[in-house]
Amino acid sequence: MVKSAKPRIHWISPVPPAETDIAHYTHRILPELAEVAELVLWTDAAEWDWNLHNIAPVRHLDPDRVRPRDFALSGRAGRGPEPGAEVVFVNIGNAWPFHAGFLRMIQRLPTIVVLHDMAIQELCFDAMERSLLDQDVYLENMRRSHGQAGVEAAKLVLGNEMEAGALARKYPGFELALTHAVSVVTHSRVAQQSVDTVSNVPTYLMDLPFRPSLRRPEVYRSGLGPLRLVQFGYTGPNRRLESVLRILASLKHEVDFRFDVMGKLWDTGYLRNLVNQLGIEARVTFHGFVDESFLDQKLQQAHLVFNLRSPTMGEASGSQLRIWNACAASVVTNLGWYADLPDETVFKINPDREAEELKSIVRSLYADPSRGNRKALAGRERLEQIHNPARYAAAIKKVAQKFSQDAAHSLLGSRCSFPKCRTLDQR
Repeated sequence: MVKSAKPRIHWISPVPPAETDIAHYTHRILPELAEVAELVLWTDAAEWDWNLHNIAPVRHLDPDRVRPRDFALSGRAGRGPEPGAEVVFVNIGNAWPFHAGFLRMIQRLPTIVVLHDMAIQELCFDAMERSLLDQDVYLENMRRSHGQAGVEAAKLVLGNEMEAGALARKYPGFELALTHAVSVVTHSRVAQQSVDTVSNVPTYLMDLPFRPSLRRPEVYRSGLGPLRLVQFGYTGPNRRLESVLRILASLKHEVDFRFDVMGKLWDTGYLRNLVNQLGIEARVTFHGFVDESFLDQKLQQAHLVFNLRSPTMGEASGSQLRIWNACAASVVTNLGWYADLPDETVFKINPDREAEELKSIVRSLYADPSRGNRKALAGRERLEQIHNPARYAAAIKKVAQKFSQDAAHSLLGSRCSFPKCRTLDQR
């Protein structure tokens, strides 16, 4: 039996030590991806972790000058370009320091887009504010996708009459990533369906990967001492942290708790002042960005992790996979990707009853800290079975091998008769 040739994959992404979970995501899949492909890793960061070179070559990307030929010339030392497609994957999230350059690049080059966030309006406006994205290019994309109504709504944000986050609720902005997309990889059914609604580009649905720890942590949480609560990750207003703080303050006389908040916050000063006003400053600690070992330690100690999203634009949650890896219980908003999670793996709350239902969960865990153990264990089992990196890398290889076929499909703008032929069965 003849093995199929490895595809040549150019993987463009934030990489460690970049303070974004997409860098961690890329790092988690690199060994398996390097096994199934001739892999070159690209970043536009000024520096990166040189240990990455032990897995695959790393190249510096100039997003405004790179050409297709540059990818062909970037292979192993001493080798010239060879016939065959140079398959370029570009990871797009919503943080301007890591994705503004990538977004500019995909306005002119055909690539496979790995779409981590549907709502990228904040990325667009942050980039335009810093002259990292051309305003005319952005407005033309809004016109093409949403007509004059979209343009007028965008101008309200440009005129400081509306927040970019509010604009994203009606016009998420992911269409800007599809300009020259050959195909799109998504991690939630909501995201896949959204792309399919507005574009003929082939889409592939995959389960977000995470490398589980070799040893499964203990799921027993002690009932001694305060209730330990955690929230982490890049935290914007939709992560509901302000609401969580107000809810916890309302319980401060009946529940002894300690709340550790880790990661970047949209407005640290405002939140610190709020904690002081609520009288819970002795119980809440803002740690900022922390290393993974410290984060995992806090998760393994937690009785409950808040992983709320409202509104959510359909993104999958690397944070949830890390929570499951730590065998921790979590509470999510019953929307988007989170609504599809099995009920036995997470606590779910109705966004319209957020305060009431969160209070009930916190009170019940304080009365019986073991109540979250079953959900923690079920989540860890799901992580191990469905979200492993080898499974994900194999699916990425299949997408790369379909590059020429998908490029022809995208170029012709043809529409497949049966929706299933535009998806990849990762299982």
